[in-house]
Amino acid sequence: MNKQLPDSAKRVQDFLIENGFSCTVKELPDSTRTAEEAAKAIGCTIAQIAKSLIFIDKVSNLPILVIASGAHQVDIRKIERATGLQLVKADAKFVKEKVGFAIGGVPPVGHCQKIRTLLDPTLKSYEWIWAAAGTPFAVFQLSSSEIQKMTSGEFVDLYGEN
Repeated sequence: MNKQLPDSAKRVQDFLIENGFSCTVKELPDSTRTAEEAAKAIGCTIAQIAKSLIFIDKVSNLPILVIASGAHQVDIRKIERATGLQLVKADAKFVKEKVGFAIGGVPPVGHCQKIRTLLDPTLKSYEWIWAAAGTPFAVFQLSSSEIQKMTSGEFVDLYGEN
């Protein structure tokens, strides 16, 4: 069955192809909106889900993408201390307008503008990780070594001491 991808997932696939990545966007029958749902639908561990979280830098009003392992909750204060950013969680309207995708399907690439990206170093612990691909049902698999090249992101410790 060769079903055509929805436009937002196709944008992600086109970005991957145009930038020399061999990843394939797949639509799944089950939701991948949350890291838990994605891991269940894919059949991988929750830690292998590269969740994309959008924040707003209060100084510049620009989006900041944090790509974190689905197994952890990020510590905004720790990120702020490490980067000098002043972050607040973005709402759905901001994400759609500034990033070009709806919450629940935000991919690490293919955004409507270049976005500063912070990466979770624990993702390097896995040979393969999975990321959203533009819809709550679309994902793609990538090697953990590709995430930095793909996003031009910087690795930052995202978690608190607890």
